[in-house]
Amino acid sequence: MTGPKWVVLFAAFFGFVGVAIGAIGAHGLPEQLKSQGFEPEVVAKKLDQCEIGVRYQIAHALAMLAIGLSPITARSALARAACGMFLTGTLFFSGGLYAISLADTIGHWSIVPTGGMMFLIGWALLFAAICRISRDGGN
Repeated sequence: MTGPKWVVLFAAFFGFVGVAIGAIGAHGLPEQLKSQGFEPEVVAKKLDQCEIGVRYQIAHALAMLAIGLSPITARSALARAACGMFLTGTLFFSGGLYAISLADTIGHWSIVPTGGMMFLIGWALLFAAICRISRDGGN
């Protein structure tokens, strides 16, 4: 491992949790929602929200894993900050969608778009880190 251990640990954790929630969403959630009396179109929307949360969580877990295993995190504070944005974005974006789809509640409506903005900031930070390393003579 060339980067900070926390990056790879969170990547593995988010990967595990993403697969677990994906399995719940695919197998147990539809019947649970139907048994709670939700209309079919509401069930479909909640399942879609859960799947979107899983998709973004897995994508950013893989991004964090790649960054954490590359030498860029050891060389660049911007790359480490990008991972921090991916971590927080996952908690807000995917976590918010899970709260809506699994518990039918959310702390505040803005948590999901705030998480999405953190993802965008993370990608911009990663772009800046790569540009800076390339400019400073790295590969």
